[in-house]
Amino acid sequence: MKCEIKKYRLEKGLSVEKLAKLSGITPGEISLMERGLRMPRIDTVCKIRDALGIPLDKLYTEDENDNV
Repeated sequence: MKCEIKKYRLEKGLSVEKLAKLSGITPGEISLMERGLRMPRIDTVCKIRDALGIPLDKLYTEDENDNV
């Protein structure tokens, strides 16, 4: 699975700092998640979902490597 935080953050016109403020998650954590270096916990994903105003299932897509 691939987390699509950056895609939706940019679509909403938000900086990492603004999303951090809206979600209560540090900019550093958001950056790590966007780069795929950290997989967020479900409570973190819910905070980001709420801040972005999108359904939870939109945040994840299948990664090409998932089917290998």
